Amino acid sequence: MKKLFLVVVVAAFAATSAFAQDQKEVKPTTDQKDMKSADQMKQDKAAWEKKFKEELKLTPEQTVKYDALNKEYGEKFEAVSKDASLDKDAQKEKKMGLKKEKESKLLEILTPEQQVKYKEMMDKMKAEAQKKGY
Repeated sequence: MKKLFLVVVVAAFAATSAFAQDQKEVKPTTDQKDMKSADQMKQDKAAWEKKFKEELKLTPEQTVKYDALNKEYGEKFEAVSKDASLDKDAQKEKKMGLKKEKESKLLEILTPEQQVKYKEMMDKMKAEAQKKGY
């Protein structure tokens, strides 16, 4: 009886240990998740910019202005993100203001036909985001 009990305890211990090791291997660390999301965000941004330029059929002059606008506002967004004096809500508010500024400048670059197409693209993107629960 003692031998049977000992075998059961050892088997349970071995199974628990194996299960715990499997769990550790499956779960990525927080840093790994952040790295993946940062890489994914860069890829998503590049894909969006390519789609934007192709679907709106930007001229070379418009492309230069669009790229400069993205660079300018990318730096502004990064500065707001790194501003330690702002809490999350204040950062979000500033970023929303920057987003509106950027969009108004973008619309100045686009022709009226491109503006209509841009608004359609944005509406479609918002609808897809709502479906995904963002």
